[in-house]
Amino acid sequence: MDKIIAADVAWMLCASALVLMMTPALAFFYGGLVRRKNVLSIMMQCYVIMCAVGLMWILVGYSMAFGPDRYGVIGSMDWIFLRGVSIVPDSFYGTSIPHLLFMAFQMMFAIITPALMVGAFAERIRFSSFLFFIILWSLFIYNPVAHWVWANGGWLSKDGALDFAGGAVIHVNAGIAALVVSILLGKRDGLVFPKSPHNLPFAVFGAGFLFFGWFGFNAGSALGANGAAVVAFVTTAIASASAGLVWMFLDWFFNEVPTMLGVATGIVAGLVAITPAAGFVSPVAAIIIGAIGSLIGFFFVTKVKPFFGYDDSLDVFGVHGMCGIWGAIATGIFASKAYGSGSGLIDGNPIQVWIQCKAVIITILYSGIGTALLYFIADFIFGMRVSLREEHVGLDLTQHHESGYTLME
Repeated sequence: MDKIIAADVAWMLCASALVLMMTPALAFFYGGLVRRKNVLSIMMQCYVIMCAVGLMWILVGYSMAFGPDRYGVIGSMDWIFLRGVSIVPDSFYGTSIPHLLFMAFQMMFAIITPALMVGAFAERIRFSSFLFFIILWSLFIYNPVAHWVWANGGWLSKDGALDFAGGAVIHVNAGIAALVVSILLGKRDGLVFPKSPHNLPFAVFGAGFLFFGWFGFNAGSALGANGAAVVAFVTTAIASASAGLVWMFLDWFFNEVPTMLGVATGIVAGLVAITPAAGFVSPVAAIIIGAIGSLIGFFFVTKVKPFFGYDDSLDVFGVHGMCGIWGAIATGIFASKAYGSGSGLIDGNPIQVWIQCKAVIITILYSGIGTALLYFIADFIFGMRVSLREEHVGLDLTQHHESGYTLME
């Protein structure tokens, strides 16, 4: 039996709480960016995901994602209702902490991943359809991909794919799904792109607490108070700093003024980009990964989206999808045994770049096609989009009979 280490337990309890805090933080970040008539609706979506996906994870999701392997594709149902998941450490998952704690930490990842998607289709989705779709997506898209990459026996893991804290599993997966749903839903009526944020301080507050929570996200993925957690902590801080400055200067150059929203968005882009590489690369590599991630995010948000005209309301694909793709590939370039267990191109292992690209391509195809199928199922049963009148009035009133403010626009 593996021995429980108290310091590891204490750190992982804190890390789990930090990651859970990211979902309310995301609610503030997204809530500040949408129009005031939709602020409560997007917050509601984030909060109900905490409830619905958390319950799903306990009942069946954890067993699907991390249960005893079946052909490298999915976990068995041996651990449904957390049967056999106790305070005794598992022999593979976090061997110095209770198995129940590892499950709880992973539950927070399962919650934040679909929550990231809601920004792409903000202001136009029916709540009942949204809830049904998110549950299906978590079950049949998130759980299998998590198993492939992170589970004992998962086929991409056995293939050598490196994903320290969720590049492919979380950001590529959610980013591609977000793009698919935003295209299938169509543009908001009379609004191709959002107006200025209705409450920028809300968005800045949310971004700040996302940044704070991300230390649990990345450093917690070391599954203990150890050297890998320190590496992930430092690379997370430095990549986001680099990305925030790059986005600010790009704003300054192309739009003539530096903006608070630009700095906040750049920080998030850097956090996304470093996530898959956090425990594998040097601080100097993290600076490069964050800077290039910010360049990619800025280009897709300001150039690609307007060119193609898709209505990714809050730039989930541009920031999470594309920066996640870059971060996953960058892991194959910069992973160094001097800082972690992985080895990439700079360490003389160029095949790792191909392994990373393959994992990204497979995630894109599975998430994209699977999300489209689930969308059509939900649309057939409930109808995914609100009526034109409901969209004009706003989802706060039409979906929830509530108002975030006394005066509505």
